[in-house]
Amino acid sequence: MSGTGSPPREGVDDAPATAVHNRIRARWPELPAATLRVAQVVLEDLTLVLELPINELAERAGTSPATVTRFCRQIGYSGYVALRMSVATEVGRTSARHPRVADIGRAFGPDDAAEDVRSTLLAGSMRSMQQTAESIDLALLRRLAEAIIRSRHVDLYGVGSSALAAEALAMRLYRIGVSCNVWSEVHAGITSAVVQDEDCVAIGYSHTGRTAETIQMLREAGAAGALTVAVTNDPVSPLAEEAELVVQTSAFEQFLQPDDLAAYYSQVFVGDLLYVLTAQVDFDRASRHLAASALAVSPHRSGRVPAPLASSLPTTPRRKPV
Repeated sequence: MSGTGSPPREGVDDAPATAVHNRIRARWPELPAATLRVAQVVLEDLTLVLELPINELAERAGTSPATVTRFCRQIGYSGYVALRMSVATEVGRTSARHPRVADIGRAFGPDDAAEDVRSTLLAGSMRSMQQTAESIDLALLRRLAEAIIRSRHVDLYGVGSSALAAEALAMRLYRIGVSCNVWSEVHAGITSAVVQDEDCVAIGYSHTGRTAETIQMLREAGAAGALTVAVTNDPVSPLAEEAELVVQTSAFEQFLQPDDLAAYYSQVFVGDLLYVLTAQVDFDRASRHLAASALAVSPHRSGRVPAPLASSLPTTPRRKPV
């Protein structure tokens, strides 16, 4: 039996969730009952991972050390040692930062004041981007930026708001001379994916990592030889399993759904960072293309609206009513 309820939430005055919390919440619905007990213990007091050996943590959760090891692997770690190292890093960051936390982690009700909705949405979006920034593997992103600059073409796949995030990245890459296309319709996307090769990069966007169309498009691009990349909130999702490189976002507030803004903002933040790193790889080339594109659109930013095309064409005499 897998988890059917919701994971325990942090209180308003608690420290922000760490990457470990985020991984547990992402996998919560799929965790078997035995590993759910381990997840519950870890979420309630993360420091227990640092304080207890694996057998004592297993005893605290009413399970076995082997189940604790399975839990670690189910949330993306190689084992208990890797989990402890991640917890130590995250606890250190949180202790050094201590930011003020607004009213986050609650569902909206019909009687909530507009001021409360505003502050909660703003805090949730800011927090999601902060957690995304902290979880990003910068070495991996630099490697991806170098691959994009060397590539013949970049294909980007996404559905719904994920497609909009992919469009935002494509628009930026195109302005610095990177050939790219965005596909959200699966038939067109697959048609493009199968003609990619080892000189191409394919990037799939999915908050859940479970969007079937995006998974299929990325899989076809990988089979054709392209370097495959997943941008997802779940690093062990089906989309991530299809990718050679995985860039993780973080958006876990209770009121969020995949199409809500905090998830979208996290995806766009990743795209913006990737764009700047890509431009840095060949800064001279990027600067030339940016200057050329700025010059091309400058007449349209003068504030003068061109006359309608029809006004410059010969007029045809109107027929008189019969």
